[in-house]
Amino acid sequence: MEPAVYILGTLTCLACAVLLFRAYFRTKMRLLLWSGICFSGLSVSNALVFLDLIILPETDLYLWRLATAAASMTFILYGLIWEKQR
Repeated sequence: MEPAVYILGTLTCLACAVLLFRAYFRTKMRLLLWSGICFSGLSVSNALVFLDLIILPETDLYLWRLATAAASMTFILYGLIWEKQR
């Protein structure tokens, strides 16, 4: 059951990223771009959770997972601040 949850979380984040990028290319609103980048990073982070806990349980990828999620949140935070100043 756990692998299905990890895969569904990854696919959900990836679907959100695709929809956000599609909306960005249609409207050219930069906040959509930053959100798409954030969700792309979160899908990578979720994929690393699957790799870490299911595929490679003997390998510790905790710092990679955390760094990927933190970088993703940094992108959306930067986008929110940058769009506020414009």
